[in-house]
Amino acid sequence: MPIQQAIHDILEEMHRTLGRVAPEGLEHLVEAVLAADRIYVAGGGRSGLMARAFAMRLMHLGRVTYVVGETTTPAIRAGDLLLSCSASGETQVTVLVSQVARQAGARVVAITATPDSPMARLADETIIIPAPSKRTQPGQGQSAQYGGSLFEQALLLLLDAISAEIGRRLGTPPQELESRHANLE
Repeated sequence: MPIQQAIHDILEEMHRTLGRVAPEGLEHLVEAVLAADRIYVAGGGRSGLMARAFAMRLMHLGRVTYVVGETTTPAIRAGDLLLSCSASGETQVTVLVSQVARQAGARVVAITATPDSPMARLADETIIIPAPSKRTQPGQGQSAQYGGSLFEQALLLLLDAISAEIGRRLGTPPQELESRHANLE
């Protein structure tokens, strides 16, 4: 069955990719989230959607979290954390907000596929997801999937795993998370 084969291929590709992410960076991100006064997330396109899902999980865990670009997002300052997400590390808005966050004294963590990107150079800590991006040259690690799907899927799984670890360290019971779940849906 072609769909079942596609699912199998995607899962295998995800397993290989996530197995190559350095665990130290993930641990540093967990620690940075726990230490931050407030957490901001930024990213364009589908990477931005994955970052927004992380912001929601952090809110459920009781962390003060904002999505860059929303009208209710306050100014970032020292003691805050910005998580910037972009496979290419060149998304203009994400690079710009990383610069602003650094100038404001906030800590910046980047998650990208491109270690030498402008966004990575601005970050205090960079987590590399070894997946193709728009900067990937032909023959430099291709994906069986379209576009940046592999990066975005890996980003979502990594951020969900980080959320789970944060919840474990905070000792947040499921009923407390449920009490923060949206009721205006």
